[in-house]
Amino acid sequence: MKRGFLIGVTRLLMVALTVCAASVELSAQNNPQEGTLDTLIGIDNVVVTATKVSVNRNTVASSVSVVSRDKIENSSESALLPVLSHRIPGLFVTERGMTGFGGSSGGAGAVNIRGVGQTNKVLMMFDGQPQWAGLFGHSIPDSYVASDADRVEVIRGPGSLLYGSNAMGGVVNIITRQPHEDGFHGDARIMYGSYNTQKYMIGAGQKSGKWSTYVSLNHDYTDGHRDYSEFKITNGFVNVGYQASDAIKLNGRVTLGKFLSENPGETFEPLFDNITDMLRGTASFSVENKFDKVSGALQLFYNWGVHEINDGYGVGELPRDYLFNSTDHNYGVMFYQNFSLFEGNSLTAGIDYKNWGGHAWNAYFDGEEKDIIDTDVTEAAGYVIMQQSLWDKITLNGGVRYEYNETYGGEWVPQAGVAYNPQPGTALKFTVGKGFRSPNLRELYMYVPANPDLKPENMISYEASVEQVLGRGLVVGLTAFYIDGDNMIQMEVVDGRKKNMNTGAFTNKGVEVEAEWAVSRAFNLAANYSYLHTDKPLLAAPEHKVFAEAVYKFGRFTFMADMQYIGGLYVNTTVPKKESYTLFDAKLSYMIGSRSKGLNLFVKGENLTDREYCINDGFPMPGVTVMGGMNLYF
Repeated sequence: MKRGFLIGVTRLLMVALTVCAASVELSAQNNPQEGTLDTLIGIDNVVVTATKVSVNRNTVASSVSVVSRDKIENSSESALLPVLSHRIPGLFVTERGMTGFGGSSGGAGAVNIRGVGQTNKVLMMFDGQPQWAGLFGHSIPDSYVASDADRVEVIRGPGSLLYGSNAMGGVVNIITRQPHEDGFHGDARIMYGSYNTQKYMIGAGQKSGKWSTYVSLNHDYTDGHRDYSEFKITNGFVNVGYQASDAIKLNGRVTLGKFLSENPGETFEPLFDNITDMLRGTASFSVENKFDKVSGALQLFYNWGVHEINDGYGVGELPRDYLFNSTDHNYGVMFYQNFSLFEGNSLTAGIDYKNWGGHAWNAYFDGEEKDIIDTDVTEAAGYVIMQQSLWDKITLNGGVRYEYNETYGGEWVPQAGVAYNPQPGTALKFTVGKGFRSPNLRELYMYVPANPDLKPENMISYEASVEQVLGRGLVVGLTAFYIDGDNMIQMEVVDGRKKNMNTGAFTNKGVEVEAEWAVSRAFNLAANYSYLHTDKPLLAAPEHKVFAEAVYKFGRFTFMADMQYIGGLYVNTTVPKKESYTLFDAKLSYMIGSRSKGLNLFVKGENLTDREYCINDGFPMPGVTVMGGMNLYF
């Protein structure tokens, strides 16, 4: 089956390349001034996530998607993950309500890439530094705020070579905001809409001489579209940079978020008093160096959380006599250097050290405390990656990582690929690499199924892609992939009791297509489609995912409309249950002044056809919702 699939992919790419090459030749004859991706669609084609140094995206063998600040800003979203779920093919995020993802049971915000992602298999990062809760291992989706992102780079496929565990299915790197121009600039937003939903944001940056600072504050509140589904959150962010010299830059970043989330439970099994009270913080410091032939960084990071959860009670049950409490941490040091040894060569070597863990206990109302876990795990890794350009058309990429974990031992992670740019505007790529995930503390030590002898999950991913500029502002990309996963952690019955075991295996394969067309200065179109075939039912992994958007500007008005189709989405795998749905959204805005100094008034509607659907089983999503607001730029 694998061989037949790869043969089919190869034939498909050969046909695509032939068509693309013919199109470029015709386009070049008719438009001799056209030819590069940057000049055609005006996007930043430089990425850092896939190599840790600034490189042209067309020379990286992995599939990397970039969501710009403008697209994030135009969404008027306070949370970042829904923006990514729309705009990145193969990426899907679970949701449960009007705003907020929540935590503990009934929480949403799970990120899947190509069907891989449940139980922390997609690594979330701030500026290249890993972010996840040290105790349960998963990311905290409400921590990712749209206003604080300058852009987002996503590796669609394993990123374990560079980033180790939790990057098994992919990497989402949120590159945070800092001022790019001298002077003082800021923006503020206020929104109000359905279900008493309120969103407030203010952010400002100052750049003067060698110093730059960006500060923001966000607050969201909603009553929720169901009884007992209140959510509120307040986030703060500070980013301070100092350009010590032409070659040395220092950066310090701090985030702090406090949220309260109420979970009403499934409609068929409602809950009362299931409330999560959570405080999350992150801090990091980096020293970056950039010389003629040497560049790199030393990064220190620390993220932590304090949680108090009332697990609630169901119909006919008594309220619980205790609260679940936990604290956790995840800190480490990352150091890497890149060397340009000779013409066309780039060698990157790095070492990582991480320690993650936490303490959990039940605090009873009579004053008694019962410990659940109090432990941590240390891991260290080293890696080397080489990139070599040949004849200004071929770029070879390869590397290996060795990661040692005090619990399960060592893991080798190889990856190799090639990018071929036969002419301006054409990129043909192939890569094969390994992804892996360390067992988290819950799986190793907590509750009845715990198994301290678990080994890492792993998978091998093959992908081939072609990206082509077709002229007059149109760019199209096609990617095919095949994933072979093994050693998956699943709960089984062993000697009469439930136990986590390394027994699972899976095969995922599919195709992703994306296109963007700057039809004119006033009219833009964007679309993506992904098809995913899995050999077994997987949650939060739709078989078909389509997104299409049109943006039209007329005078001071801007009209945006988009459509999203999700097909073959499993919301329950125990008793197989699928969902398919189509959503329509629209936004109308009016600009007074400009983005540098001005006021933007807008109104937007979501699920305008009032479609009934759910993503998490038993959590129906809202029908038609409307939000109105204003953005002030100063």
